[in-house]
Amino acid sequence: MNRAYNRRDFLGQTGAGMVAAGYFVNPVKAQDSTSPNERLNIAAVGTSGRAGANIREVASQNVVAIADIDAQFLGQAGKRYPAARKYEDFRIMLEKEADRIDAVVVATPDHTHAPAAAMALRLKKHVYCEKPLTHTVHEARVLSELAAKNNLVTQMGTQIHAGDNYRRVVELVQGGAIGDIREVHVWAGAKYTGAKFNTGSPLPSHVNWDLWLGPAMKRPYSTGVHPFKWRSFWDYGTGALGDFGCHYMDLVHWALKLKHPTRISAEGPPVEDVSTPAWTIAHYEYPRRGKMPPVKLTWYDSGKRPALLARLKDSKGNPVTKGSGQLFVGKEGMILSDYSSHRLFPEEKFADFQPPKQTLAPSVGHHREWIDAIKTGGTTTCNFDYSGALTEAVLLGTVAYRSGETIDWDGKQFKANNAPAAQKLLHKEYRKGWTL
Repeated sequence: MNRAYNRRDFLGQTGAGMVAAGYFVNPVKAQDSTSPNERLNIAAVGTSGRAGANIREVASQNVVAIADIDAQFLGQAGKRYPAARKYEDFRIMLEKEADRIDAVVVATPDHTHAPAAAMALRLKKHVYCEKPLTHTVHEARVLSELAAKNNLVTQMGTQIHAGDNYRRVVELVQGGAIGDIREVHVWAGAKYTGAKFNTGSPLPSHVNWDLWLGPAMKRPYSTGVHPFKWRSFWDYGTGALGDFGCHYMDLVHWALKLKHPTRISAEGPPVEDVSTPAWTIAHYEYPRRGKMPPVKLTWYDSGKRPALLARLKDSKGNPVTKGSGQLFVGKEGMILSDYSSHRLFPEEKFADFQPPKQTLAPSVGHHREWIDAIKTGGTTTCNFDYSGALTEAVLLGTVAYRSGETIDWDGKQFKANNAPAAQKLLHKEYRKGWTL
């Protein structure tokens, strides 16, 4: 599973007929220079929705190739980037363009993140990949190891990480504004559930359903799955926790210097084979990190919120609420935050509080960080070492829910101790023709 990818592997997987059809590695080399003044040659996997937004964010460079299983989306993107060569299958694109691209942007449904990103990394291309980084815990570990092994610049698409508000909260937490933190609550209002396969309708002529399925189990075309409702299907997404955990738990991981949890459990409605749950509450325990004490993190989604939030009052005695956010509970007070704001509680105690000196410089932009780091040999704030561990933690919550087990997690050994059902859910079997 972790073997190096090479041309022989690719041809064995996708058919030697590609050669006869003219799909060969182009002899034109990608630029070797890392001058900040030179443009990168970038290929994009996915062209619509978040993919389209990501391409726009890197369009200051040369968008030289794009791939999409939906001919309509591909055609629309082709009009926006007429110089880009168009492909239906990202595997063919990456193989054919390998010697004339520097980097790859991956923004597809979750279940095809890892196959695309891993192939790019094995071809020694820098990668920007949407969140969650992967569909399984094992895939996240593989991507982080591949990025490190090949010394590549990577970034996960948690663009909120680049905002000033998150930086100010990190400074407050790490500066000791509310003292030692042993408890934190994270919640998101998003809800993805009720998924059902609706087969029997004709396949739209512009959709290559077999390619859309990728490594997932082969199934008849089902209406409503593409282009967005796939998030509610276990085969393709991981529900509200998988979708928003990487955004909201990101701040907590960053501020509290978290990596691998040591114990994970979760609750929710009865597990379904097809659909992600109507709600989830996941419990994580993290060990001491240097002088930082052990901490318990609780996740809530789909309208569930911490009981502590319901008791929170402002200085005038009015209730305080947020549809999504983070609540850091410290020995000396609390910080309530979301994407764009934060407040310290009790407000009367912090009325004259002076925030610590800003130590985290403003971001040049989440995508720009990635581009600049490629050119200068630098790094990014959501590289796959950091974001891979974050994704592992998020997805371990879904594994705990689906298995019904409390996981004693050994991050170093990558093992769910005393949780055999959970261990089996760390990865999945790929369909023939697809590899990690």
